[in-house]
Parts: sequence; C-alpha cells; structure tokens
Amino acid sequence: MTKETIELFSQLHAEPAWLAQLRQKALAKIEELPLPVIERVKFHRWNLGDGSLTENEVVPSVPDFTATGDNPKLVQIGTQTVFEQMPADLAQKGLIFTDFYSALEEIPEVLERYFMSSVAYDEDKLAAYHTAYFNSGAVLYVPDHVEVDLPLEGVFYQDSDSSVPFNKHILIIAGKNSKINYLERLESIGQASSRATANITVEVLAQAGSQIKFSAIDRLGQNVTAYISRRGKLADDATIDWAIGVMNEGNVVADFDSDLYGAGSHADMKVVALSSGKQIQGIDTRVTNYGRNSIGNILQHGVILEQGTLTFNGIGHIIKGAKGADAQQESRVLMLSDKARSDANPILLIDENDVTAGHAASIGQVDPEDMYYLMSRGLDKATAERLVVRGFLGSVIVEIPVKEVRDEMVEGIEEKLAKI
Repeated sequence: MTKETIELFSQLHAEPAWLAQLRQKALAKIEELPLPVIERVKFHRWNLGDGSLTENEVVPSVPDFTATGDNPKLVQIGTQTVFEQMPADLAQKGLIFTDFYSALEEIPEVLERYFMSSVAYDEDKLAAYHTAYFNSGAVLYVPDHVEVDLPLEGVFYQDSDSSVPFNKHILIIAGKNSKINYLERLESIGQASSRATANITVEVLAQAGSQIKFSAIDRLGQNVTAYISRRGKLADDATIDWAIGVMNEGNVVADFDSDLYGAGSHADMKVVALSSGKQIQGIDTRVTNYGRNSIGNILQHGVILEQGTLTFNGIGHIIKGAKGADAQQESRVLMLSDKARSDANPILLIDENDVTAGHAASIGQVDPEDMYYLMSRGLDKATAERLVVRGFLGSVIVEIPVKEVRDEMVEGIEEKLAKI
C-alpha cells in the first residue's frame, strides 16, 4: 500500500487534515516499530494485515432488525452500516451513536481531541498499522450527566465471503457523571470462503464520575486471524466494569487494558475464553494504577479443547505515586485434552509502597473425583465434562451484570462444548 493510495482513501472519505496526516505519520512508522509483546505467544509470522484498506464490497443479505427492541443500536457488516437506531429522547439529550465518518461530521472537534488518545499511534507496529489502515468504525458519545437505562448495542459483522480487512475503530466517550451499559459483538457471517485479517481497536474514555458497563462477545470465524485491542482510560472516580467472552474460532492475540489515571478510579475485568481445534489465542489483560486509591481487578477463566492453545497474561502495574492503590488478579485454565497447551502468567509490577496487590494462577484438568461423582449418578463422560466446564466458567459468568450477555456467552460455550 503506497502513501498515495492512503491519501486517496482519505480524500474519498473527506477526512480532515489532522486525520489524513496522522495516517501518513503512522504509515511511516510501521516498518521501524516492534510488534507488541504478548508473553509466551509466538505470533510474529501470523498474517495480521496485508497493507490494504478496502475494496468494493457486496453486502450480504441484511438480517431483519425490526423486532430487536427500541434500545440504541448500530449494526455494521464489513465497512458498511446497515442499521442504526436511536430513541428520540436520547438524541435530544445529545447522545450520538453512529458510524465513524458520520461522527466526523457531527462532532469533529470531539473526535480530533479523543481519537487515539488512549493508545499512541506509534506504541507498536500493530497500533501504527491500525492508525494507517483502519477502514471503518463507530463512535458512541455520551454528554456529561446523561444516564442511559437501555443497553446500547454495537454489532459488527465480519463477512467471511469478503477479503476486505476487518480493520475497525470503535470510540466510546462517556462524559462526566454519565452512566451507560454497552454491549458489543464481533462476529463472522457467511461461508468462510477466503482468508481474512482483523485489526480492531476499541477506546473507552471514562470521564470523571462516569460509570460504564462494557460487555463484549467475540465470535470471529476460523478464517480470521485477528488482533483485538480494548483500552480504557479512566479519570477521577470513573468506573468500567468489563465482561468479555473470547470465543473466536481462528488465531487471535488480544490486549485488554485499563489505565487508571484518576484518583478513586475502578476497573473490573472479567474474561471468559475457549480455545479448540488447533487455534491459538493469546490474551494480555493489564491494569495500570496511576491514580491514588485506584482499584483494578482481573478475573480470567479459560477452557481448552482438542489441540487448542490459550495463554492468559495478567499484568498489574502500580505506578510510583499511586498510594492506596489495589491491584488483584486471578487466572485459571481448565484443559480437556492431553494435547491442549496453556499458560497462565501472573505479573505484578509494584513501584509504590502503600498499596495492596495479589495474584492467583492455576492450570489443570478436570478433577477425577468430580467426574466420578457425576458419572456415579448416571451421567455419561461427555455430559459430565460439560457440567464441570459450565461450573468452572459459571463462576465468572454470574459476575456479568447484563442478562443478555450472560445468555449469549452460555450459548457460545454450548456450541464449543458440542465438540467434546
């Protein structure tokens, strides 16, 4: 992809000068930057982008969304927005939930201020690649003091019949003392007739006193090799309650970060992951405490079937000056096959004295005593294993605050467990 081609893409999308220039700066940096470090995951030879932006897409049949309720919703297939819904009362309050380029027209100053503000475009090779080559996205903007009771849904389909890269930027800005419940789906549709790549960055900017419940279900297909980055940036007394189901079929590296800049800020990260077949999934989950009395919790449970590989890296970093901070993490992995591979790596980096920190990590197989008990009650081995897995993951799922998300995660787990 040449500099001129990216310039043409910017012109065709009427991008402002600051964005067009940022793309070019990122493009110039790609070759000299290293890949991000995902401990114990070898992904350096993966194809995570072929240097293309977009091409003519044929949007497949669009599902019927007329019976999906009145809550705010945005649906995209590939780079195309196919459904958008916003109740009139929320629109009157100034809430915006739309595609990236529409948002550039409606709130240009806001995007110029906040786009790529939680992750530097030259942080690593994949951040630079994303900045140069993202080809679609969405923006959720919630003004100060606005509370939204209805869940806000962002549904982003990757068309498996298309070779267009799934390079998407999702920007969420929650104003001061606002309150939202956001649900995100990344999902493949179609027949997986061609290989595809995905480079997805989600920025969640929580202003002072805001409260965010962020739930996500990732179900990208076997044909998709993906890098998924979700980054939260929290101001004073802001909270983000993350709940993420990593249920992809292809190879994935993911980076889930919460940067607690504000005093009294609080982030809870709950992750459920399943790996099967021969897929590799590597997940970095990080909480960095910058602010005084900030609290970060990580809870990760994963299951591996067949010859799958799953790596959890839990990183808690308390920066000098973050007195009274608390960083806790727990990572546990259950293996249902002798051919499965796993790592659960707890990492604590403590640069301050007056703090609290702790970690727990375990990797193991199904307890024979549990299996014996269930099978003695008349269950066959496969059914007994499924019950054990449900109980193992259920301890995380019950902590997810949104019923619809819990139900979808259970559905995804059942589909994976059907392979046992």
